[in-house]
Amino acid sequence: MFMPPFRLGACAAAVLVLAGCGSSGSTTAPSVPTGTTATLALLETTDLHTNVMSYDYFKLTEDASLGFERTATLIAAARQEFANTLLIDNGDTIQGTALSDYQASVKPLACSETLAMYKVMNATGYDGGGIGNHEFNYGLPFLSQVTGNRFSVAGMAEPAAQPVCKGPNFPLVLANVHSVKTGQPLFQPYAIIDKTVTATAPDGSAVTGVVKVGIVGFTPPAIMSWDKRWLDGKVYTTGVKEAAAKYIPEMRAKGADLVVAISHGGLDNSTYSPTMENGSYHLSTVPGVDAMLIGHSHQVFPNATSSVAQFNLPGVDKAAGTVNGVPTVMANYWGKHLGVIKLGLAYDGSRWTVDKTKTVVQARSAQNADKTYVAVTPSVAAAIAAEHQATIDYVKTPIGSTDFEMSSYFADVGDPGAIELVNQAQADYVARYVAANLPQYASLPVLSVSAPFKSGFAGGSDYTDVAQGNLAINNAADLYLYPNTVHAVKVTGADIRNWLETAARRFNRIDPTKTAPQELVGSFPGYNFDMFTSPDLNYEIDVTQPVGSRIVNLRYKGAAIDPAKEFIVATNNYRASGGGSFPGLDGSKTLYASPDANRDVLIAYIKALKTVTRAANGADRSWRFVKVATAGPVVFHSAQGKLALATAAGLTNVTLAQADDGSGKNLALYAIDLSK
Repeated sequence: MFMPPFRLGACAAAVLVLAGCGSSGSTTAPSVPTGTTATLALLETTDLHTNVMSYDYFKLTEDASLGFERTATLIAAARQEFANTLLIDNGDTIQGTALSDYQASVKPLACSETLAMYKVMNATGYDGGGIGNHEFNYGLPFLSQVTGNRFSVAGMAEPAAQPVCKGPNFPLVLANVHSVKTGQPLFQPYAIIDKTVTATAPDGSAVTGVVKVGIVGFTPPAIMSWDKRWLDGKVYTTGVKEAAAKYIPEMRAKGADLVVAISHGGLDNSTYSPTMENGSYHLSTVPGVDAMLIGHSHQVFPNATSSVAQFNLPGVDKAAGTVNGVPTVMANYWGKHLGVIKLGLAYDGSRWTVDKTKTVVQARSAQNADKTYVAVTPSVAAAIAAEHQATIDYVKTPIGSTDFEMSSYFADVGDPGAIELVNQAQADYVARYVAANLPQYASLPVLSVSAPFKSGFAGGSDYTDVAQGNLAINNAADLYLYPNTVHAVKVTGADIRNWLETAARRFNRIDPTKTAPQELVGSFPGYNFDMFTSPDLNYEIDVTQPVGSRIVNLRYKGAAIDPAKEFIVATNNYRASGGGSFPGLDGSKTLYASPDANRDVLIAYIKALKTVTRAANGADRSWRFVKVATAGPVVFHSAQGKLALATAAGLTNVTLAQADDGSGKNLALYAIDLSK
């Protein structure tokens, strides 16, 4: 694989104007004969989440399955293959690893410094990028600084009084988030890039032309719930269809030959709403969209064999990579794939148009057919060596010890070992705050929920696994993956039941009469599988029942829970504000929105505790499955070689069914006897 050194970005001008890199739209195009054809390859990265290196900061080890240093190799190969390319990022770029947390919160970047992720993207020569939902996780001042944008929003100085900080050398576009203060888009809504291309004239000769490519960006409107603490009263969103319908004609009027929608959202064909999370399906129906780069869902599209529901909708061609006829790509997450839309272009005498018969869409994997991975581009690691080492030094800071291995390998079947400590830290924090500041609620019981944030979605290495022995900051980051803040909600016993019914969607419905193997765990995300781990609260999950009727024997302190009884539940801002669409959790029940991160609260709790034990901090299992005999095996997937951890956690009804489940993701197949 060819691996050239980094080059300066294609848009490395000191100042970027609205029209994007290249020029403000005034470039005079070379004379191009009518009938000239060209190929332009759109290259997409998405959901990089600051995985610059092929490295797991939680486990302090290399992980070849991820990392931009390998994506850069795919980019270099694509540039070798195609004479004309445009490299665009879809968003969820600046948050997601200990490296991003370190630069945002531990040793905040100076205005004159460039974020590590943007540093390597600049060197790789990105032409443009969008803004995802996670860009807002660290607040608007940080986002303003690291993107080099000056926001006119409440709580920040007037733009003229703000410094111009180092951002990426390419335009970031976002059309559907606006300042409450001004009514104007927070970022430039679009850019028009003058792309010089090599083309073929009708007589077969090589000619040079300029294709004006308009890029326009969209993010999920649900940011208003997910990051309410940062955004409420400062910005507002509009629907992706409305924003597209406004700006695409404007882009065309300014000469855009092509319009590429950078939509940080998946596909959902349910009735359109301006607040829907995954609006890309409906965006594809807006006139004037020539191609879509989508993301957010952490999936691969096109993929002819995909069973993912959003890629099996009417109008979606999962083999060809089109959505309602629009060429579309989603390049997975963490740098695992590079999206490629090879556009066939034709010049009609006045503008370039897309020839769909010559358009090909691919998602190219960093994993080779033989399960090895493409080589890294060495200059990526060299560019951020100091930041990488500083992050490693930070996460190694010791804070305590544990007498057992805390993991999420078997959280789906009842092991609370990686979850109870989080719940204890959250409950302790909220209880102390209520006692000191909210005496009117002092009589209410304080409970806590958390979830197995790492539950195997990305394979056998995607689990929380904190070894017995010393605990360091990286272990706390492994136990609590996201930069959420602690929220406390006041709910009733009925609300708790509804909460748990939603969490129980994690499981497929099991038919006890079936003799064929049945998969226990469905597609409901592990990070939404909230669970209590308190000796005061007990419940059972009946997986033979339909969704909404699975929680039985819900008891508080030995008695059936009173639907009207009030409780305080410690959770995070995402859940309290509506994340995951749990009934009744829409922000209205929040009685305390803490400024403190759940992870920092956990670190402080471990420091105070000093010694973590299974007996005190990892054995209180609030829930069990309702016992049922099944005619055939009930199976689930987890990492290979971990059965001993299930046994150590007391899960004697779990056995190994298959040492390798054949997925190629380092997973094994386990069986659970639901009758025990």
